[in-house]
Amino acid sequence: MEYLLHIAIIILINIILSVSFNILMGYAGIFALCHAIFYGIGAYASTLLMIHWGFSFIPALLCAMVITALFSLIIAVPGLRIHWDYMVIFAFSFQMILYHVMLNWIDLTRGPQGIPGIPAPIIFGFTVESKISILLLYLVISSAVVYLAKKIESSPFGLVLKGIKNDELAVKSIGKNVTRHKIIAFAFAAALASVSGTLISVYVSYISPAYFDLNMSVFILICLVFGGIGKIQGVILGTIGLTALPELLRFIPSLPSTMLGGIRDLIYAVVLLFFMLYRPQGIVPETK
Repeated sequence: MEYLLHIAIIILINIILSVSFNILMGYAGIFALCHAIFYGIGAYASTLLMIHWGFSFIPALLCAMVITALFSLIIAVPGLRIHWDYMVIFAFSFQMILYHVMLNWIDLTRGPQGIPGIPAPIIFGFTVESKISILLLYLVISSAVVYLAKKIESSPFGLVLKGIKNDELAVKSIGKNVTRHKIIAFAFAAALASVSGTLISVYVSYISPAYFDLNMSVFILICLVFGGIGKIQGVILGTIGLTALPELLRFIPSLPSTMLGGIRDLIYAVVLLFFMLYRPQGIVPETK
């Protein structure tokens, strides 16, 4: 039972990540393979605020969202003014640079040793420590994020983003500021990704740069491709499937534990190639 609760909690954290990335790639068509670094910035920002400055959970989470959104402007402001293929390289470089900053800035992040002893969240004086209480809290937070993403999708702002994805020149021709909409979407998606960072840090009570490497950005991308880019229901289904499916490998008695990571990555690669070649619309295709 404890193990199932753990998987459910990780699924909820990953859903927030995937839904936030869908705002970029699914709504606005911005392919930026650096989403895991916003996940990491949120985790480190909230952790340092709670450990060194005495912030409680909710203020630390909100401050981490603001900090991450500001960091996103470093890449969004210059990157979204250049051609999309250069943006891909720019985002990839941003991911690698910030990851190595986390890995090597020992005084701030403790490098590969990570930061232990992150306090459990306290909500209205109640310490959320048991897995069932954490699951309920994370269910509320992830539901709020999904609801917000749905509201953005149907809002005038979201419709402009979808217009940019389908025909950027047409959107420009009706007087919309395309670059400004992209930058706002980028900052908003980064802020939501930071929520996942705060949630994972207080759940495991430990963070290290290994959680936020390029593999995590690729995993988020695969969840979208598998579930259906642009469709929140598909993104959620894809995230649930790709988070839970590899865990079934643990129940194969003859499979050495040292092989689990490699087989999991192989599953992700096969899923990505299959869906890109034979069903690019994903499990739940986006309706026009």
